[in-house]
Amino acid sequence: MSEVSETFPSQRGPLVLVGGVLIAFLLSSLVNALIAVLAHAMGAPKDFDPLKLASYVSLTGLGVLAGAVGWGIVRRTSRNPEHLLRRLVPSVVVVSFVPDFFQLHEGGVKGMVALLVMHVAVAVIAVQAYRTVMPLESVR
Repeated sequence: MSEVSETFPSQRGPLVLVGGVLIAFLLSSLVNALIAVLAHAMGAPKDFDPLKLASYVSLTGLGVLAGAVGWGIVRRTSRNPEHLLRRLVPSVVVVSFVPDFFQLHEGGVKGMVALLVMHVAVAVIAVQAYRTVMPLESVR
């Protein structure tokens, strides 16, 4: 009996790509809503704008979309996209923390930590979606 290697196309159709990014956005927004509710329950200020639905949903959408564009660029242009993305993704997440630290005076430690957790949650969810709809290798 011979082994058969399963080959996946490295290019997905546009509907699959849009669907994957949309699912990442929706799931990330849902997780961020849970984080916001928990942060408020633990004492983050109710009037802290970044933990309001309109703020984090719009920024989540922007982040997921920007991440998808960046992932696609790296995937197409890098000789070793896996290696590059293993360094780039955590670096971008850490850089994304910078504006959150400026929110300390308004949101307190609990509000700021909630924002940091939101960034990590969005990155984890988005990377899994990108791996599915924009795989980095054609043979698995």
